[in-house]
Amino acid sequence: MSFKHKHILGIEQMSKEDIETILDTADAFKEINSRDIKKVPTLRGKTIINAFFEASTRTRLSFEIAGKRLSADTVNISGSTSSVVKGETLEDTARNIEAMAPDIIVIRHGHSGAPHYLAERVDCSIVNAGDGAHEHPSQALLDMMTMREHKSRIEGLEVAIIGDITHSRVVRSNIYCLSKMGANVRLCGPGTMLPPGIEQLGNVKVLSDMREAIKNVDVVMMLRLQTERMQGQFIPSAREYHHLYGLTEERLKRAAPDALVMHPGPMNRGVEIDSDVADMLDRSIITGQVEMGVAVRMACLDILTRSARRVEGWA
Repeated sequence: MSFKHKHILGIEQMSKEDIETILDTADAFKEINSRDIKKVPTLRGKTIINAFFEASTRTRLSFEIAGKRLSADTVNISGSTSSVVKGETLEDTARNIEAMAPDIIVIRHGHSGAPHYLAERVDCSIVNAGDGAHEHPSQALLDMMTMREHKSRIEGLEVAIIGDITHSRVVRSNIYCLSKMGANVRLCGPGTMLPPGIEQLGNVKVLSDMREAIKNVDVVMMLRLQTERMQGQFIPSAREYHHLYGLTEERLKRAAPDALVMHPGPMNRGVEIDSDVADMLDRSIITGQVEMGVAVRMACLDILTRSARRVEGWA
């Protein structure tokens, strides 16, 4: 196997082979997460900085746990406790972090392109943990792994992604990833939340009617309303939004009988998804996504350090 990228900045830059390398590596790490002692010495002596300048629960904890299970020294920084609040620039913050010789900086930032900006200015590897409304590559990778785990394939799947398409970084990474892996994507949401030209990103069909969008699909992925990124009124009300685009048991019946329900979280129950759907034992794999997230992020950290660790057989 090989992975020629120094950074993981987005799915757009990756090939199908790159994606498969990460997923196959993550498969090997899944078993570690089920052990009594969930630790291996893979990254002993390596230092990982998790710099999160936006709020996060799943992603931040997942990267922290991933680093610790690989025996790396893991340090967390939040925007509210960094010198950014004193006026320091992101570049100066990163350069000061780099002076402490980390091997990887995992960054989440509210500005699109922030990880790419840093990747051009520091020597260590950068992992994008979400940048503005641009991309969230590790989320798409864990979504691929979850689908592959339950469907045994990604190629040929019909996947409906419903909700706030305009403001979601998850949807962009998933469009790139699903398209490269051979799946077909249907996007659906209010007209105010469907950016023009998004179908040009991959194997995408844009629909405005949710009933049509989820008809006979294999996977239904619901998205949260990204109210923190909205400027202006995009929907009449949360109640009206749920009436037209919320996933209910009745609507789910239009999907394939074995269709899976996914959500990147955090969920707004009663808005984009009903609780009885989110908690379906036989259909909902939302907590499974979180479980796969640790293995995928372990794989990302492992792969980016293999050359430095001179792993045998690694190109």
